[in-house]
Amino acid sequence: MRVALAWAGVLGAIAASVQAQDAPGPAGSLMIFFDWGKPEIRSDDRGTLDAAAARYRLHPGAGITLTGHTDRSGSAAANHRAGLRRAMAARAELERRGIPAAAIRIASAGEQQPLVATEDGVREVQNRRVEIRFDQQSE
Repeated sequence: MRVALAWAGVLGAIAASVQAQDAPGPAGSLMIFFDWGKPEIRSDDRGTLDAAAARYRLHPGAGITLTGHTDRSGSAAANHRAGLRRAMAARAELERRGIPAAAIRIASAGEQQPLVATEDGVREVQNRRVEIRFDQQSE
């Protein structure tokens, strides 16, 4: 019995630690990625959007900035528009998860801020993303 209680205490401490790590403050960012030429949210990124919505609910006064990014496989102007379309798709998904539109700002960096440096014309999935940035809570 004593061993079972000791293990219960250890497991409780581990669970509390994991919850603290899973519930960060409002600052920080998440990323979702896109298939080439598509602004649609991939099914494997829905969990990231769920996590973003959960984080917002923990810090409802914080704002969210969605910045769309592209690889270098199109013109700079087309890539800027593609980044905006991706940010708008992410905004729509977050709104469906209960985040108010007024809390969300969108922007496009186009091909200007790659995660992976490439030559012009190169397709790189890590560069086709939306960064979900949580701004500090306003006082």
